[in-house]
Amino acid sequence: MGEMGETGAQGSRGTLGVAVIGTGRMGADHVRRINDVISGARVAAVADIDAGRAERLAHGIKGATAYTEPAAAMDDPGVDAVLIASPGPAHEAALLDAFARDLPVLCEKPLTPDAASALRVLEAEQKLGHRRVQVGFMRRYDAGYRTLKSLLDKGAYGRPLMLHNKHRNADTPPGFTNAMMINDSVVHEIDVTRWLLDEEITAVRVLRPAPTDNAPEGLSDPQLILFETTGGQVVDTELFVNCRFGYQVSCEAVCEAGTARIGDDHGVYVNTAGHWGGTITPGFVERFEDAYDRQVQHWVDATRRGEVEGPSCWDGYAAAAVCEAGVLAQATGDRVVVELIERPDLYR
Repeated sequence: MGEMGETGAQGSRGTLGVAVIGTGRMGADHVRRINDVISGARVAAVADIDAGRAERLAHGIKGATAYTEPAAAMDDPGVDAVLIASPGPAHEAALLDAFARDLPVLCEKPLTPDAASALRVLEAEQKLGHRRVQVGFMRRYDAGYRTLKSLLDKGAYGRPLMLHNKHRNADTPPGFTNAMMINDSVVHEIDVTRWLLDEEITAVRVLRPAPTDNAPEGLSDPQLILFETTGGQVVDTELFVNCRFGYQVSCEAVCEAGTARIGDDHGVYVNTAGHWGGTITPGFVERFEDAYDRQVQHWVDATRRGEVEGPSCWDGYAAAAVCEAGVLAQATGDRVVVELIERPDLYR
């Protein structure tokens, strides 16, 4: 295994046995990550409704057992923690199964697909009396975003007034919808906005320019999404998911005494045979591979110390509520207010 462990990661227990729930693209990548990249954990079980796929993934991993039911995987004697990478609609049941066993969880985003179910999960975790969930908003572990967060927290450029986000993707998979523009793409800007500014999002508007001819029929692409926050900041996100040339994510903070922007690092800059420039990453996995590695490593290290860190059920619930407002704003063209319950003490 790799050597990414943080100081103090050895804690009071041995290697963490992880049950990975869901063995699709993200689940398989997390199995590889736990098995080959990070330290302090091992894949003890995998679960997927597709028994053959689960068995193929478990094959060759010493001590890993394949299951078709998440609860059965969690009951494996070698399991100490759970990583949920199944489709969003299956998250609530898996989370409640983990709570029933008081197991720590890293849950890929979304926490659940809507605010009502996210609130049920949040209330169930509160009944435990302690946090158990870290939600997989991996941008919080990206080096650029972490640097920007540190600068804003220190007040390096004064009070932040606006954020400008850019989110571009080469193309979209079949069946990608306008609602998914918010729920699957802008959800990341929703989380980083809340995290960078330490504010809640209070209202959403969505503007829809003339669509690109490269977008599938019925998909309004690009879009401009506007957020308002409790602190009075305004945040815009240019979302263009069929740009055709690659994957780009950037964020610029406009503050009272300066600005700071991340996401413009294109790697090696070359001049050759009448051409100049750098490269653009083809997709989100390549762009945020290091962030995914660090996210899982931090989760493993904290779990082995008996702690829970990172994005919480509250963050998952708040993101779901903003997404719902965003989808409504997208459909109506109206400014839509975000409805949130009062933040519980467990998440303060």
